Amino acid sequence: MKKRSRGVRVVIVLLAGLLSAITLAVCLVAGVYLYFGPQLPDAGDIGQAQFNEPLRVYTADHKLIGEYGTERRKPVTYDQIPRQQVNAFVAAEDDRFWQHPGIDYQGMMRAVIHLITTGRKTQGGSTITMQLARNLYLSDAKTYTRKIKEMILALRLESKLTKKQIMELYLNKIYLGERAYGIGAAAQVYYNKPLDKLNLSQQAMLAGLPKAPSAFNPIANPKRAKERRDYVLRRMHALGFIDDAAWKRARNAPVTAGEGSGEKNPMRYEARYVAEMVRQDMVARYGDKAYTGGYSVTTTIRSKRQQAADHALRKDLLAYDARHAWHGPEKTLDSSTVDDPKALQDALDNMVTRGGLIPAVVLSTDGQRIRLITDQYGKISIGADQIPWLHGHKAASTLVKKGDVVRLAYTGSKDKDKQWTLAEIPNVQGALVAMNPHTGGVEALVGGFDFGLSKFNRAVQARRQPGSSFKPFLYSAALANGFTAATIVNDAPVVYQGSGVDDSWRPNNYSKTIHGPTRLREGLVHSLNLVSIRVLRRIGVGTAIDYISKFGLPADQMPHNLSLALGSATFSPLQMAGGFSVFANEGFRVKPHYISQITDGQGKVVFQAKPKVACDSVDHCPALDQTAGADDASRLAPRVIPADNAYIIGDMMRDVIRHGTGRGALKLGRKDLSGKTGTTNKQIDAWFSGFNANLVTVTWVGFDKLKPMGHAETGAHAALPMWTDFMGTVLAGKPEAIPPKPDDIETVQINPQTGQRALNGGGIPEIFRKGHAPTVEEARHSGKHDSSNEVQQLF
Repeated sequence: MKKRSRGVRVVIVLLAGLLSAITLAVCLVAGVYLYFGPQLPDAGDIGQAQFNEPLRVYTADHKLIGEYGTERRKPVTYDQIPRQQVNAFVAAEDDRFWQHPGIDYQGMMRAVIHLITTGRKTQGGSTITMQLARNLYLSDAKTYTRKIKEMILALRLESKLTKKQIMELYLNKIYLGERAYGIGAAAQVYYNKPLDKLNLSQQAMLAGLPKAPSAFNPIANPKRAKERRDYVLRRMHALGFIDDAAWKRARNAPVTAGEGSGEKNPMRYEARYVAEMVRQDMVARYGDKAYTGGYSVTTTIRSKRQQAADHALRKDLLAYDARHAWHGPEKTLDSSTVDDPKALQDALDNMVTRGGLIPAVVLSTDGQRIRLITDQYGKISIGADQIPWLHGHKAASTLVKKGDVVRLAYTGSKDKDKQWTLAEIPNVQGALVAMNPHTGGVEALVGGFDFGLSKFNRAVQARRQPGSSFKPFLYSAALANGFTAATIVNDAPVVYQGSGVDDSWRPNNYSKTIHGPTRLREGLVHSLNLVSIRVLRRIGVGTAIDYISKFGLPADQMPHNLSLALGSATFSPLQMAGGFSVFANEGFRVKPHYISQITDGQGKVVFQAKPKVACDSVDHCPALDQTAGADDASRLAPRVIPADNAYIIGDMMRDVIRHGTGRGALKLGRKDLSGKTGTTNKQIDAWFSGFNANLVTVTWVGFDKLKPMGHAETGAHAALPMWTDFMGTVLAGKPEAIPPKPDDIETVQINPQTGQRALNGGGIPEIFRKGHAPTVEEARHSGKHDSSNEVQQLF
């Protein structure tokens, strides 16, 4: 009995001790909770996460072209997240997520044992719920205090939200590197794809990022990222989320992060000048909220046309550069760097692709061959026919040497050995604007060779002299003031005396030749300066400026003297595109615009463009169908010149391409193209402006600092190739489109020497507005006089 009694007392003591320990533990936990609990959000407020969504800019066909904000986010609902993507995160971060109440006590015990045995806090035992609590409310400091707060918040989250809601919040909040917060943004940043288009390997790659986003970044460190991805795949296989076959396929898949979107991809898609225009506009509208309010802006840009514009501009500027002297390497690495594989790789890692040109380091030269190494494509060898500046008598060593940093351009050749050519970032710059003449919507815009090199947008911000590409506006003014396309003007030398003894102006034609009596049409076709000056003098500078300003070209940017006839005004390429649209759309002035729609973070439309369109009435107006808004008279653009005037000038500019300075466009094999070259003194500016009934495109080439581009670098040679490359691409397969001929246009046979109606048959056809063609009586009367007197009728 005594032994039994002693045993009972031991049990009672043990139970009392255990109860005391439990009481102490409960009191300790309660004390901790009472101390930290009031410092944290309560259950009623918890889980209401506010995401700062960036400003996103899209093309008209919804291709992302810009994203602005400190955080890249693209929130998704739980139902939009592929099941295997959820499984990948569970396998990587918290395999008991669906079972535990927010704190995984097994995981906590493992972490405690690891700390006791190693003295290191490498295993935190954090669940996905605890990680979410930290991301929502706490800092990243690794302290015991933070861990306690994490656990309290995790329990509160689990009491308020379902597991699916917690997982949705976590996958939208977690930081995954490259300023990407949440898997929606990460899928876009790393793979340029929506979340539901990722394969298993890519899903596992994203799931491996939370542990150390910088260390496991698949773009910056693909080797370590692959190791982490393979770990996630092993865990998914061990947990039964994937079978043997799927595991094998995924772990053998290459690392594809960055393809199609990274800085080092020479074929990437760009529209950064447009995106920057939108950014500035949005900040002007909404201030700093533009960066955090989740606004989405849809532009009028068409992605394929924008891509064609980028390609055409860069090809043109590189061709110009290849016609002139080699600038030399960008820099030279010392031999110790080139000979050390790790140092060389580090140097390559710090080099960035610009304008589609990838950086490369010269390893050696041998006669007319250069051997190089690149970061993304490894070693490359190019021969003499891939080196534009290497002529037959030169050796490659005269251009480059070992260690030189140069650029390579991708040619797209099917011959693998001919896919690259030596290139360099050109000093010359350019711009291209393409717009819909009926709505004013800008469909492509490039403001320079590479936005990363220069943010100055030459398509919008640069005001340059248009040279002879201005003459169509002057000739339109002439038609409005008594001239016809057949009017004879004397192309002969002229001297204008200034106020000083030696102050005189002796203009001449670019070709330095004189043509004598010339029809107005031929004056435009061959861009004769002396004809243009006489036309302007006849109608008056003031009258011309007043008329030309109707095209949307500001009067204060036009000089009030006869040099205006030679294009000494200053306009941006966008302004020129707006002006040429009047000829393309039968005489209406439309306002260029590039923003179509703005929605806020909740998807509500807060702005919808309703541009004025080129139509006489709302009935049968296709342009209204291309834009949003009610079909009412307020949507009709003002008519600024008669349709017959626009048609005749457009027809004269079709002759510019058929017979004149724009003959380079004949290679497109189309009959619906009108255009005009422009070249200023000393070839400082080169232009080509042209259109058909559905698209206006203006191209410009020149140096930012005014200086000559070199002999023969005219509009036809320097700017027209860019225009033809672009128009050839975007109009391929499309039917020809000439603005319709107005009913009041008639065709009359004329004598090409006199511009009068042809008598007794023969002659050439010319178009006139009805009632303005030369009459038989005028032709008979002029026959009584010699041609010199006929020319002097006007001049």
